[in-house]
Amino acid sequence: MISSPISGPTPDPISDPISDPAEALRVLLEGNVRFVDGSPEHPNQDAGRRAALAPAQKPFAVLFGCSDSRLAAEIIFDRGLGDLFVVRTAGHVTGAEALGSIEYGVAVLDCPLVVVLGHDSCGAVAAALESLEQGRLPGGFVRDVVERVTPSVLSARAAGIEDPDAIVDEHIRQTVDLLVERSQLLAARVAEGRVAVVGLSYRLRDGQARTVAVRGVEHPGLD
Repeated sequence: MISSPISGPTPDPISDPISDPAEALRVLLEGNVRFVDGSPEHPNQDAGRRAALAPAQKPFAVLFGCSDSRLAAEIIFDRGLGDLFVVRTAGHVTGAEALGSIEYGVAVLDCPLVVVLGHDSCGAVAAALESLEQGRLPGGFVRDVVERVTPSVLSARAAGIEDPDAIVDEHIRQTVDLLVERSQLLAARVAEGRVAVVGLSYRLRDGQARTVAVRGVEHPGLD
């Protein structure tokens, strides 16, 4: 395990790519603080950055988030072109395509950080709760999403958790564990200290991303 530095200069991910998981987490969370405070810097969003990235990309984090339209990753973490390798599904449910995309970001692009981003008032979690209460699953491929969220809901209820937003946090934790358990690549790199997998819960009203799960990096303030 490695400690997360509290502050420091932000490196240029092209000329000085971030390779340390703790540093990557720090840069990401500091961007969220700027977004919450209403003082974003909008880095790496100009024509020069666009041209510099044309030959290759070197993102410092894989962002695996819910598809909710209010979770635009580069905005809420105040980042720009080439910073984040973003994978999104409804309820951040994990199928083969999502897991393969995440492994690509780690194995090929060498990202040192994988973030699972959930949020309060999650429609996928609400649908799974409703399905359990009514004993009826939705039709089409939405059913697959609900079925993949349901184990997290059952786990939360088994632990006595009833609040929907607390169930979201449990779903984030379950997703973090699932990624490391299913992917030998992620498990190996976490064990080596080369990658961290972190779960963040985003509050829609104030824009804050709160840490709820960590594998591979120590984070001050996490209960």
